[in-house]
Amino acid sequence: MFGIYLKRELSRRKKAALVIAMGLALGIALVVTVNSVSAGMQQAQDKVLKSLYGLGTDMTVTKAQAAPTGNASGRPKFDFDAKSDSDDTQSSDRVMTQGGQALKSSLVEKVAAQKGVASAVGALTLNVTKVDGSFTQGKAKSSTTQQQGGGGQGGPGGGTSTGQPQVQGGGASFDVNSYSVAGVDVTHQDLGPLATSKITTGKTFTAAQTNAKVAVLSKSYAKENKYTVGKTIKISGTKYTVIGIATPDSSESTTDVYLPLKQAQTLGDSKNKVTTIYVKATDSKQIDTVKTTIQKNIEGTTVTTSADLADTVSGSLSTASNLATSVGKWLSIAVLVAAFLVAALLTSSAVSRRVREFGTLKALGWPSGKVTRQVVGESIVNGLLGGALGIAIGLAAAYTVTAISPTLTAQLGSSGGGGGMGGGPGGQGGGPGRQAASTTMDIALSAPVSLTTIALAAGLAIAGGLIAGAMGGWRASRMRPADALRSVQ
Repeated sequence: MFGIYLKRELSRRKKAALVIAMGLALGIALVVTVNSVSAGMQQAQDKVLKSLYGLGTDMTVTKAQAAPTGNASGRPKFDFDAKSDSDDTQSSDRVMTQGGQALKSSLVEKVAAQKGVASAVGALTLNVTKVDGSFTQGKAKSSTTQQQGGGGQGGPGGGTSTGQPQVQGGGASFDVNSYSVAGVDVTHQDLGPLATSKITTGKTFTAAQTNAKVAVLSKSYAKENKYTVGKTIKISGTKYTVIGIATPDSSESTTDVYLPLKQAQTLGDSKNKVTTIYVKATDSKQIDTVKTTIQKNIEGTTVTTSADLADTVSGSLSTASNLATSVGKWLSIAVLVAAFLVAALLTSSAVSRRVREFGTLKALGWPSGKVTRQVVGESIVNGLLGGALGIAIGLAAAYTVTAISPTLTAQLGSSGGGGGMGGGPGGQGGGPGRQAASTTMDIALSAPVSLTTIALAAGLAIAGGLIAGAMGGWRASRMRPADALRSVQ
C-alpha cells in the first residue's frame, strides 16, 4: 500500500518533484566538482614535492649555510695563464657544495636510529661551474712621426721621432656553463635524489659501484650536450663513463648528473660529508613527532617535512589551491545549505496544498506517523533523484576539467643559503651566502572523482531528502480531518 501510494503521488506531482530534485542536484554537483578539483590540486602539489624530495621521502635533514667569514665571499675563482702566445683553449671547473653546510656522514646512522625513522639515506649536492675559452695576445707596435723644422724639409731642425708602443688586437673569449651533480648512495637508491627518476636508457648503479667512475645523466642534460650511454663526461679533470639516462617520473628534475656518493665526495673535496639526509618515517601520521625528535636529539640541523615544503610552493597552483580550499568549499557549503532550505520550503508548501488529501486520509484512519512516513518517503525519493542528477552533473564537470587539463604554474623555493626548503638534490639551494634560485614548473590539472566523493554526494542527497521530509511531515502530522472538510467548503 505504501509503495503503491508513493509511486502514484510522485507521478502526479512530476513537476514539483523535479524542481526539488534539481535544487538538490545543483548543490550536490558543486560539492562533487569542488572535491574533485581539490583532489587534483593535491595530486599536482604532490608531484611538485616529489620532484624536490624523492619518492617515499617524508622529510629531509639539512644544515643552514654559515655566513662567510673574513674575506671569504664564497664566489668561484678561476685562474688562467694569459702569457701564452698560442690560442689554445683553456678550461677550468669550479666545484662547490650546494644545499647548505656539509654534515658528517655519521649523522645518517644517527638519524636512522631515531624513534619513528624507518630509513635514512645521505646525499651530496654539488654545483659545477665550467669556464673554457682562449686568450689572444695583442701585438705591440710603435708609431713613427716626421717633424719639420724652420729650415724646410730635411734642413736644420727637421727629423723623425718614435712614439710610445701601442698594443693592437688581442682579447679573450670564454664560455661559462653551470650544472648540478648529486652524489647517490648506490646501496639505497629507493630513497634519495634518484628515486623520482626512471632509467630509460642503459642501467642504474649497482651496489658494487660505490666508488666507480660512472655516471647517470638526466635526459634533458644528456640531450642538450649530446651524451649517450658509453660516452664519457669530464668533470674537474676526472672522466666518468655514462652508464644510464634517467627520466623524471612526474616532473622535471633540476639535477643533471648523478654520481656514486664517494665519487661526489672526492670531487667536491668533502670526504665523509653529505648535504642532505633523506628520511622515511615508519608511520606517516607521526611525521611531526619524528621531526621534533630529530631536532631535539641532533642539534644545529633543519628538518623539513612535506608540509613545510608545501608552504614554499607559489604561483597559479598555490593560488588555485587556496581558492578551491577556501572559497570553493565555503561556496559549495552555502549552495548546499540553500538547496536543502529550498527543498524543505518547497516540500512544506506542497504539503499545505494537500490539506484535503491528508485530512481525508486521517479521516479514513491513517495515524499521524503514517502520514509523516508518506511525506518523508516522497522527499527521500526526490533527494535520491537529485543526488543522481547532481553526481551526473559533477562527473561531467570533473571530466571537462580533466579533458581541458588547464596548466598551472608552480614556483618552488625562495629560501636563501640552501639550508632551508628544497636544499637537497634537485632542490633550490644556491652557493654559499647566495639566495636560492627558484624553479618554475608547469603542472596539468586533473579532477579525479573518488568513490568517497560519490558516497558523500549520496549521503548528502539522502540528508537533503530527510530534512525536507522532516519539515513537510511535521506539518502534515498537524493536520486534522476537519481541515479537509473546511477545504471542501
